[in-house]
Amino acid sequence: MTVQRVLPIAVLAALVGVAYWLRVDQYLTLDTLRDNRAALLAFVEENKLVAALGFVSAYAAAVAVSLPGAVILTLAGGFLFGVVGGAALTVIGATIGAAALFLIARSAFGDVLRAKAGPFVARMADGFQENAFSYLLFLRLVPAFPFWAVNLAPALLGMRFVPFVTATAIGIIPGTTVYSAFGAGLGQVFDAGGEVNLADIFSPPLVAGLIGLGVLSLLPILLKRWKAGRPTVHTSDS
Repeated sequence: MTVQRVLPIAVLAALVGVAYWLRVDQYLTLDTLRDNRAALLAFVEENKLVAALGFVSAYAAAVAVSLPGAVILTLAGGFLFGVVGGAALTVIGATIGAAALFLIARSAFGDVLRAKAGPFVARMADGFQENAFSYLLFLRLVPAFPFWAVNLAPALLGMRFVPFVTATAIGIIPGTTVYSAFGAGLGQVFDAGGEVNLADIFSPPLVAGLIGLGVLSLLPILLKRWKAGRPTVHTSDS
């Protein structure tokens, strides 16, 4: 077993160990964001570059180890950096984390991850075999699939790395922007002493819009099937 195949496992194991040792998940709450918002906003204002790099690194690590709380991190990005800045940093961090998990799944650790994601991989196999890029774009656009499973399935089903990264970055932009916009307004909710209901983020029209985008991403697959199903017209010379 080569160092190149073992190293990703070691890095992932170290990240998971540190995350659980520090109990990072207990800090990924809206209460933590509310109680520490003054200090966080002051730090971001005084250390913009360091704060941005720290946020991207934290988000990438959370995605790579499939740590619960990505939604809270996305909201925090919008709250701390604004809609555009928060969305951009989240897309970068999430894409880096997804890419890292993709590469790890291609390592010697792939068999263990395949067992974890087995049912999801089986359901997605046909879509990835037909048109991997369009199918992954659909899975990213429609917020109805576990993010960790959508990170693993393409790697385990043989999708190439560059199309995976490209489809991931493009596909998470709409949903990320929605969460960032919601996060940018949390300050007013905190000031008013209101409760934040995450179910309010995605209204029915918004969900319908995301599903519509997802359907559009499947057009290449639908067109391919339509053409394959058309009868062949034979012509003969007179």
